[in-house]
Amino acid sequence: MKLFLRDQIPLIGFSLAQLATVGIVLRFAGLQSLTDLLYILLLSLAFLGAYMAVRYLSHHDFYHRLSHMPTALDETLRQGDSTPLGTALDDLLERQYRLYQETIHTYERKQRDHVTFITQWVHQMKTPLSVIHLTLQNEESEWASSLREEADRIQRGLDMVLYTARLDVFERDFRVETIHLRELVHDVIQEEKRLFIQNRVYPKLAVDKELRVETDAKWLAFVLKQLISNAVKYSAGSGKNVTIKSYMRGSHAVLEITDQGIGIPEADQRRVFDPYYTGEHGRQYRESTGMGLYLVREVCNRLNHGVELDSKPGLGTSVRIVFISARTNLTQN
Repeated sequence: MKLFLRDQIPLIGFSLAQLATVGIVLRFAGLQSLTDLLYILLLSLAFLGAYMAVRYLSHHDFYHRLSHMPTALDETLRQGDSTPLGTALDDLLERQYRLYQETIHTYERKQRDHVTFITQWVHQMKTPLSVIHLTLQNEESEWASSLREEADRIQRGLDMVLYTARLDVFERDFRVETIHLRELVHDVIQEEKRLFIQNRVYPKLAVDKELRVETDAKWLAFVLKQLISNAVKYSAGSGKNVTIKSYMRGSHAVLEITDQGIGIPEADQRRVFDPYYTGEHGRQYRESTGMGLYLVREVCNRLNHGVELDSKPGLGTSVRIVFISARTNLTQN
């Protein structure tokens, strides 16, 4: 009703001005009876009111569609409004919807092609990396150790590129299952053992052997690698521990990764999960991309896991992954 009245304001104003003009003309033309003049004006207003009532009833669906927010893209299509305006609106919305769908399909196709290209490229790069690792397998010299370290960096970079590309098609690349959390964490630590040794940082595992959580093992392993890589990188050369432990918080299981490194300045802590934000440490560590914690948060959100971070400059950082669904025989580790 409000939209209809606002739309009819010009007509009402014009009609009132016309009636006033007619009344003045009739008075100057010699019409002396005030009763006759009021009768003419009231009759004209009655016709105006009847016209507006008929128009409102016939265009009710049209104005209702314009004044209510749709909840789905196709909700506004073909609502059975038989008025000329309603039919024209249906045609316009249908053409617009088809154009929108075509545009979306074009971008989806480009995105799929991009993900396919990135995936193929990463796998092609992993082949020479595997050859490098095999070549250096039995070498114990200093130069071989340096080459292995650089190859590991390339490997982590390729993994980040691959998982970043797959994040946009996450729904087609994950499988939720019940896993033993300690086994997964242990496997990740084994894969990253050379990183620990090179940086003289040592893992301390304290995860409940009976704890099982519902998650995607591949994506969670990627998250843990990012968190462990950060913990080791910012604790390098300290000879201290990176502690990975679990405990229960009510019905939720919590996996906590704690380092004893340089910590994160308070001014940066609110933005560490933003993409490409490297903060103060990004000026000291050129390897920082600002994507690690961003990917951690995005993956955990899509897996329905919570992410929490606490840090004290000079004392270290703790990152917690909170699992909504967990089962264990113990209440606390």
